Amino acid sequence: MRITRSVQRLEAYTPGEQPKAKCVVKLNTNENPYPPSPKCAAALNGFDLDRLRRYPDPVFAALRARLAKIWRTSPERIFIGNGSDEVLSLAARAFVEDDEAIGSLDPSYSLYKTLAAIRDVRFIPTPLDGDFTWNGRIVARSGGTAVSMFLLTNPNAPTGVLSDPATVAAAAQRFKGVMLVDEAYADFSRTNCVPLATAADNRNVIVMRTLSKSFSLAGLRLGYCIGPEDLIAALYKVKDSYNVDALAQSVALAALNDMKWMRANVAKVRRTRARVAKELAKRGWDVLPSESNFLFARPAHRPASWLFAALRERNIFVRYFKGPRTGDRLRITVGTDSEMAALLAALAELDRR
Repeated sequence: MRITRSVQRLEAYTPGEQPKAKCVVKLNTNENPYPPSPKCAAALNGFDLDRLRRYPDPVFAALRARLAKIWRTSPERIFIGNGSDEVLSLAARAFVEDDEAIGSLDPSYSLYKTLAAIRDVRFIPTPLDGDFTWNGRIVARSGGTAVSMFLLTNPNAPTGVLSDPATVAAAAQRFKGVMLVDEAYADFSRTNCVPLATAADNRNVIVMRTLSKSFSLAGLRLGYCIGPEDLIAALYKVKDSYNVDALAQSVALAALNDMKWMRANVAKVRRTRARVAKELAKRGWDVLPSESNFLFARPAHRPASWLFAALRERNIFVRYFKGPRTGDRLRITVGTDSEMAALLAALAELDRR
């Protein structure tokens, strides 16, 4: 058995820690602190087990019809994936030649670099400005290699900073490849880029969504994207035959049929986000303006790495990313009000030490 050189060299993506203890404050993986719609439970309870002996719908007719209605587009412009990470993996297969590159912002979602390594193509980053904003410029070529797919998380992760759709649209017009806008956190934002994907004259913009965050379904693994029909058709060509199971399709449809529930949960998260950001700023922290369900902030009195470890000892889990641009900050998921109160109390106690 031989492992390919690219896999041997691969630095695998590191997910957020899943603590084993029961009594923890888990603010490290950007999960929604509130439960999914009761309609999801009803779909599970009413699911006909006889359906499990048959293959699921390979083209997701009901889901695509519902999403097309939500976004006022056609089902032919929608692709469904086993989580948005599968959509990213398929896009790397469909839109990147062996001698081309994948690009993204830096810093951004660290899986992007791993996807390029798995695909065995170059990864070419575009550095963010000093304040973690993006001016719309893309490093589209380096060392003779062209970027054929640019992955833009918007709002960005781990920063939470939003790029205006006008900036995204202008960059997409200049870019010659496929621009995939990863909107995992867009429901927590004041705006989004879906109109770019549904526009009749769109040729190269795909907008990707997930049910993991705003719909409280991280355990379900279902994502989707919207874009030009030819790009969407290419994703269907390279996907597994039955990539999303029948149970996931049923629960996802139930969640999408209760947008009111999702929006109420999002509103709670946004209120808590604003309150905690204000409190941290009052304590001297540098808090980036967040349009996501997390805060990316530099502590006032202690190194971020020290605080990360000290909070962990108290069963409070946040996320710490080493590196010259990120190593002085913590990424803090917005939890319930009681969870955030526990965090703030622990931070105050640690400041007194």
